[in-house]
Amino acid sequence: MTQPPIAHRPYIAAGTQLPEMTLRAVLMGTVLGIIFGASSLYLVLKIGLTVSASIPVAVISITLFRLLSKFQIRDASILENNIVQTAGSAGESIAFGVGVTMPAILILGFDIELTRVLLVAVLGGLLGILMMIPLRRALIVNQHGILKYPEGTACAEVLMAGASAESRAAADPQAEGSTGQGVSARTIFTGFSIGFAYKTLNVAFKGWRDAAGYVFGAPLKGGSISTEVSPELLGVGYIIGPRI
Repeated sequence: MTQPPIAHRPYIAAGTQLPEMTLRAVLMGTVLGIIFGASSLYLVLKIGLTVSASIPVAVISITLFRLLSKFQIRDASILENNIVQTAGSAGESIAFGVGVTMPAILILGFDIELTRVLLVAVLGGLLGILMMIPLRRALIVNQHGILKYPEGTACAEVLMAGASAESRAAADPQAEGSTGQGVSARTIFTGFSIGFAYKTLNVAFKGWRDAAGYVFGAPLKGGSISTEVSPELLGVGYIIGPRI
């Protein structure tokens, strides 16, 4: 049987007056979206896949706005940081869409012209936005607590951990994460640093193999069992839990 939707209270109530879609948030999101979009396009053309930009962009946004606040510039609200990470993630997503469709168009015999690439990117982005209008309530609001969305959950924890004092004061005291349930910023950056160091030693310096395994002998000669140990898989597993 399908579980009934779990009622939830958003961290910031819908009627709360906080800066959200400000000019500086849009500009920073655009710049980070271009940077991550370019790197993602290179990655998808090179190896055929990309990595999500939501969490790195959220961390960078919180860090940059926090640095600007030391120069008597108002710190960004959690909603502004959310706009930045959304724009940055959208840039990466569009880059992936362009990276996997343009080679197919080239194989079909069409030239890759600037107008054709721009048309695919714009129409693909608009299609995604228009599809999410009806799907948001059905798949996110009504399925809150049922569908895990590990990446979105992790990004929300990052945003709540780095929320400004203004955002914390405006948070609903009965909402998830607003009464100490969210992790601290120190935990976020510690985990980020450990994961970065692990992947650097593992991938860049070839410190050890990606997958640890065991090769069987007779009578199971040729058989083997192995497991991949990586910080990203460990984090996803922690968020999803043992029940899948």
